Amino acid sequence: MSGRLEGKVCLITGTGGSMGGAAARLFAREGAKIVGCDLNPDTSRTCVEAVQAAGGEMVALEPCDLRDPEACSALVALALESFGKLDVLFNNAADAHIGWIEELSTEAFAATLDAEVNIVFNLTKAAWPALQKKGGSIINMASVSAWITYQALPGLAHSAGKGAVLSMTRHLALEGRHHGIRANSLSPGLIETGATRELLAMPEFAGPMIDKIMLARPGQPEEVAAAALFLASDESSFITATDIRIDGGTTAW
Repeated sequence: MSGRLEGKVCLITGTGGSMGGAAARLFAREGAKIVGCDLNPDTSRTCVEAVQAAGGEMVALEPCDLRDPEACSALVALALESFGKLDVLFNNAADAHIGWIEELSTEAFAATLDAEVNIVFNLTKAAWPALQKKGGSIINMASVSAWITYQALPGLAHSAGKGAVLSMTRHLALEGRHHGIRANSLSPGLIETGATRELLAMPEFAGPMIDKIMLARPGQPEEVAAAALFLASDESSFITATDIRIDGGTTAW
């Protein structure tokens, strides 16, 4: 432990998943107190137990549906009741329906925006008063899909949602400047997670997807968590309204 987040209280959403869990473990190792949440109580508790077993401090709200503004308020309240403040908000959680436009229903498109855009708004709005008190860092999970398209990925709704997250992040940086609040986003490319592992076993998907990656391999959740750690820390104190692409060079050629 080098203490890069010593004394900071960090709220991370989706801590029951691969990237949220990796971020929770890494942030805790660097001295942060973690507040997590997930729709899945079992995986959420597994993450809490792992952090605590390693000597870290973590509480979580589960199940927590961030599409519900009241759940977002309850999550922020848990952070303040447990640790007295909030320094970092990592809007990591998201969910998307995949399909080409011929197959994608209006309901599925709207549900994706709800689970990728509205949850960022809901929780950021709930956390804003706490962040205003002493300033802090907001990190929003965008995606390379906000920048490019993949021939093998029917990601119309996902691209729309993550494009909105990019735009929202810039505006949050604009509004947050008055309060010492920085807002940045991360745009991962293809990352090997519980959600993508089955797809990566399919040559018709993995082949063209990996062909677009300059480093010729999927990324790992820990590599995304490392970039989030930088944005959460004071090392990034002059960085706001920026998107960091964690894509192995996908968008460079």
